Amino acid sequence: MEVRRLLCVVAVVVSCWALAAPVARCDPQVPCYFIFGDSLVDNGNNNYIVSLARANYPPYGIDFAGGPSGRFTNGLTTVDVIAQLLGFDNFIPPFAATSGDQLLGGANFASAAAGIRAETGQQLGGRIPFAGQVQNYQTAVQTLVSILGDQDTASDHLSRCIFSIGMGSNDYLNNYFMPAFYNTGSRYTPEQYADSLIADYRRYLQTLYSYGARKVVMIGVGQVGCAPNELARYSADGVTCVDRIDDAIQMFNRRLVGLVDEFNALPGAHFTFINAYNIFDDILANAASYGFTVTNAGCCGVGRNNGQVTCLPYQAPCANRDQHIFWDAFHPSEAANIIVGRRSYRAESPNDVYPMDISTLASI
Repeated sequence: MEVRRLLCVVAVVVSCWALAAPVARCDPQVPCYFIFGDSLVDNGNNNYIVSLARANYPPYGIDFAGGPSGRFTNGLTTVDVIAQLLGFDNFIPPFAATSGDQLLGGANFASAAAGIRAETGQQLGGRIPFAGQVQNYQTAVQTLVSILGDQDTASDHLSRCIFSIGMGSNDYLNNYFMPAFYNTGSRYTPEQYADSLIADYRRYLQTLYSYGARKVVMIGVGQVGCAPNELARYSADGVTCVDRIDDAIQMFNRRLVGLVDEFNALPGAHFTFINAYNIFDDILANAASYGFTVTNAGCCGVGRNNGQVTCLPYQAPCANRDQHIFWDAFHPSEAANIIVGRRSYRAESPNDVYPMDISTLASI
């Protein structure tokens, strides 16, 4: 048994899915994976609500085996990659399409246009904010208690699972820096806004901890100021990232690191921070070495930088998708997501994570 387990751990570096021997199958490194977030990781929850923030139509999913699924990219999202590297046989399903024993393996609660603040993204219609995602998780826990028989067994099960949270992008994109719809930009300084977001984030983390979450991955906000939409709107040359947006995001990210230290003081807690901003900064700075030739325009979109209007239904995307960092006006391509997912799982730089990567967290 120990030899088989060792082989599985080694094999996961090249993806456990590649180990296709018919006589044995690798068990996942953790029993379940629960995902919270926005359109960067939504894999279909918004398909079930009335919202403009949906991606269940071509050309979204053009490189995904199942076609358009609700993923806001051409193929895999970062959490799809992480699930593969953790050894799961299948992608973690959207909560909206998950029930019963399926919840034993986890669920994806993410919702496009969602934010930490309740009002974030409201101009796009329906979405499930962080609070609603946490409520859905609480419902899932009650189901798990019923399935497993008692609270203690469910708590033990959940304590071995990975939880990842990627929230905050929309609180800047679709709130603070959108004065036509929101007044937060005039009511708060960037520092005050970051403090307000972190206060809400802390409250939701406390609820997750109370409901069994112990191995928690907090994914920082990436370089929103470098997205094609922001370049199209604010960048004079269409290439230079928008510093006032990225500076504000860095204030939020630094506070997230503080939350990691705060929650790691709790019994049994193992919280970690993924520095998505740093990883993305490296991808942009060294694009050619990663095989990217286009760093400032979406593969699919309309207008300046292919970013003034995001990818339209049945629009023909670019042919060289693997050479684009961005798939549409806001979201990375599968090629970029694979890099971020791999570096989240196994850090390639000391600046990628704090204090540990996901592979280390899974082994605890």
